[in-house]
Amino acid sequence: MKKLFYIFITFTILTSCSEYQKALKSEEVSEKFKVGEALYDKGKYAKANKLFEQIIPSYRGKPQAEKLTYLNAMAYFKMDEYYLAGYHFDRFVSAYPESEKVEEAAFLSAKSTYMLSPVFSKAQIDTKDAIDKFQQFINLYPESEYLPEANKLVKELDYKLELKAFEIAKQYNKIAGYTGDYEAPIKAFDNFIFDFPGSSLREDALYYKLDSAYNLAMNSIESKKQERLENAKTYYSSFKKSYSESEYIEEADKMIVDINNELKKYNTKS
Repeated sequence: MKKLFYIFITFTILTSCSEYQKALKSEEVSEKFKVGEALYDKGKYAKANKLFEQIIPSYRGKPQAEKLTYLNAMAYFKMDEYYLAGYHFDRFVSAYPESEKVEEAAFLSAKSTYMLSPVFSKAQIDTKDAIDKFQQFINLYPESEYLPEANKLVKELDYKLELKAFEIAKQYNKIAGYTGDYEAPIKAFDNFIFDFPGSSLREDALYYKLDSAYNLAMNSIESKKQERLENAKTYYSSFKKSYSESEYIEEADKMIVDINNELKKYNTKS
């Protein structure tokens, strides 16, 4: 019985391969479409895709073109070929705006770009493109069934941009320990706080901004020292007001003691 089963499986595989090879060499586009769709339904996306790509030009302008274009894009998506999937979903949306599949295609176009988004430490061009695509989708289909997933993915992408901006600013702070240029991280953290006002990293950003301002003031030339100490004191007050229970508060409190001690010298002079 087991032997017969293996014979049947082998026969099925060989027959399937034979049909594919025959369709691949055939001049009959309808045969390629039929075999390609059957292969797609079986999850053999690479083979289906190869047949679809051969016949897409022949079906342009015909009723079957809509289905063919959709299946071709989906095959790329299921093979994790996200650049090509996004491209073909975009073509589908453009060519068939009245299709019942256009909403799904628009979402999957955005999701394809989301899948291309790299780790935060790399260039975030695809991340920004994905956010733009999702925003366009949300604007066009505010009642879509895909809306919860779209919002979730946008949140992930936004955080990636936040993390990159924060880590760049933090790196400036670290480099300043060697160069003494603490103005660069202060500016970078200011930009971060302005660009991402609701960020979960705001506490960290305010602390490192204070740290940068503290080091700038304490190591400043005399002519600029008092002003920079006053600025650092303002940053401390802002941090303390917002995050009095912060894990950084002990270090921040040590800084303000040093800042106030330095400022006493100028109060005595006046």
